[in-house]
Amino acid sequence: MMPVLDGYGVLQIFNQNPQLAGIPFLFLTAKTERVDQRLGMDLGADDYLTKPFDEAGLLRAIKGRLHRFQHLRPDYDLHADGLHEFLTDARAVADLDGLSLDRKPHLVRRKQFIYREGDESTRVYFVKSGRVKTSKTTDGGKELITVLYGRGEFFGYLTLLEQTPHRDSAVAVDDSELVYIPRDDFSQLLLRNTAVSQQFIRLLAGRVSAREQQLLDMAYSSIRRRVADTLVQLHAQAGPKPEAGIQLSRDDMAAMVGTAPESLIRTLSEFRHSGLIELAPNVIRVLQPEALQRAHW
Repeated sequence: MMPVLDGYGVLQIFNQNPQLAGIPFLFLTAKTERVDQRLGMDLGADDYLTKPFDEAGLLRAIKGRLHRFQHLRPDYDLHADGLHEFLTDARAVADLDGLSLDRKPHLVRRKQFIYREGDESTRVYFVKSGRVKTSKTTDGGKELITVLYGRGEFFGYLTLLEQTPHRDSAVAVDDSELVYIPRDDFSQLLLRNTAVSQQFIRLLAGRVSAREQQLLDMAYSSIRRRVADTLVQLHAQAGPKPEAGIQLSRDDMAAMVGTAPESLIRTLSEFRHSGLIELAPNVIRVLQPEALQRAHW
């Protein structure tokens, strides 16, 4: 009941600011109606204390929240063992007794389907090693790769959130290790605790805007621009060892670009003659990523 901006408004501002979103938030108020308490908790408050209160009760509430939140770090290195560390901390922070901690990776062989378009969504997938492509097939039988996922990335969670079957198919590009997060565990991580859900969403995020940009590029950019952007993306995805080059079939790369393999091969040859890339039978090495990115094709 503060002037100008009430407590609910303050909490909404906190939630919109990444630097403040993880701070424990307790309401201390004379509003005792259940509807007021429900609104505060729905907005993401960690506790709702009503007046009159005593100092001991207030300090106990603060101590309890700080103790629980200290387990969650600002960031987790998903390229190392960050997923397991996050799940362990999330279990402690949110009292998720039912959260399974059996995170043994599942080996998926190259070209093996992980799920097919129309299959029921039952879990979220995390790429511990290797690469996975998701793709759709047009009415004419042409494959379009929607995303190529690498180490440290999640996939398969959008259809779980929407409670719909998979809209694309997922296939291992290399021999890959995947960690499965069952649907019930996924729901607990998102729904049981505000700090855990915010941190988990940060770990999940990052692909939606990239997919939107890919669709815009396919609609309006030239083939040379699309091939250049794809090469830069795959070069960056190679991580600390870009000298190993891009190991992806020409058919798969053409499906990412949204063009015919013949057009891709012709464009790659032009880039090679310009000294931007180096071509080998099964490898493409990007020699000048900045020039590829800056060029106006």
